[in-house]
Amino acid sequence: MNFIEKYLAKAAGLEAVVVGQDIRCQVDLVAAHDVTGPMAIQQFEQIGIDHVFDPRKVVMVIDHIFPAATVQAKSMHWIMKDFAKQYGITLYDKGQGVIHQVLAESHRLQPGEILVGADSHTCTAGGYGVIAIPVGSTELAAAMATGTIDIEVPEVVEVYMTGQPKVYVSGKDIVLSLMKEFGVDGLTDKAVVFTGPGIAAVSMDDRMTICNMGIEMGAMIACFGEETAASEVARTVPLALETIDIVAACPHSPANVRPVAELADVEVTQVVVGSCTNGRLSDMEAVVNVLKHHKVHQAVTMLVVPASKNVLAAMEQAGWCKILRDAGAVITNPGCGPCFGAHQGLGTERDVILSTTNRNFPGRMGHRNAQVYLASPATAAVTAVCGRITQPGSLSLEGGACYE
Repeated sequence: MNFIEKYLAKAAGLEAVVVGQDIRCQVDLVAAHDVTGPMAIQQFEQIGIDHVFDPRKVVMVIDHIFPAATVQAKSMHWIMKDFAKQYGITLYDKGQGVIHQVLAESHRLQPGEILVGADSHTCTAGGYGVIAIPVGSTELAAAMATGTIDIEVPEVVEVYMTGQPKVYVSGKDIVLSLMKEFGVDGLTDKAVVFTGPGIAAVSMDDRMTICNMGIEMGAMIACFGEETAASEVARTVPLALETIDIVAACPHSPANVRPVAELADVEVTQVVVGSCTNGRLSDMEAVVNVLKHHKVHQAVTMLVVPASKNVLAAMEQAGWCKILRDAGAVITNPGCGPCFGAHQGLGTERDVILSTTNRNFPGRMGHRNAQVYLASPATAAVTAVCGRITQPGSLSLEGGACYE
């Protein structure tokens, strides 16, 4: 068995499992947010029991529409508050951050433990070795009640990493390059595991970024872990990290990937840095390293959305918030607003947005005709300065205009 199968077998109390086998796994943590949580609560109430399986292992986070942008959103918040009070579960309800970052900071599981989350990007936790499974609200309600999840053991595809990335190449560039390889459905209902000596050159933040977008390739599980024998996986895809270029996903698909160097004629009106994909401290540092020498272009609105309150506090302590504001960026509260297309910076049909988020489908960040490009924080920073999509390294560190 590969390590995914070993972990699943352990959670199911079995000696071994095989691809296609239906199993019932014990879960170690169940989580939802303010879009999926209220629906799961409604399903839970229909089950008709008076307790969750373990209040210490059920977490809810208000992050998608906070502060409430509509009366309906506020009503959803109240549903979660009432449920948390009634059943004694943990609720993060005052802008503490995006659910996946909050879980990593305050409820981090160990490699091989099982996380069930009612959000498609639950697989972010695979960056630190967790078997993180996204589910719908009905499945989440059952998990809250029973502490179990029924799944079919997936095929496993291995991405075998070697070498080291080039300067300015980040986890976002790596995963977007994989998007070009697999497309939006190449890993549907499969697990993807990242192994090989190259993973030593990939930081934890970048690992979380890569796993976060596993779902964009269709994967039900995305995880960093130990090497596996070829006979234990359905397919092995070699990935020489030194061959990865700085890239961006063009409208309207995360798999529509091109080198940033080919997009220099694309002018932008808005840049967004943040979200569960790229809102961590190292992402913010990449932006600060540019904006401490440059100003945001007068034609660009730049939004910086830290992934959590802790990230924001660290930015403030380091003096980064002043640097960003003085450069012309706007720092919002931690959350999912612009990424989710809910509030705090939506695009119109006139807008061209470069974002470090995870999806650029029509309507994802506002009007369905808004043009959304996805790229790394380093690319986002220099693009915000130049007013057009620009490759990192194209700016003088002493300030001044973009190189032509």
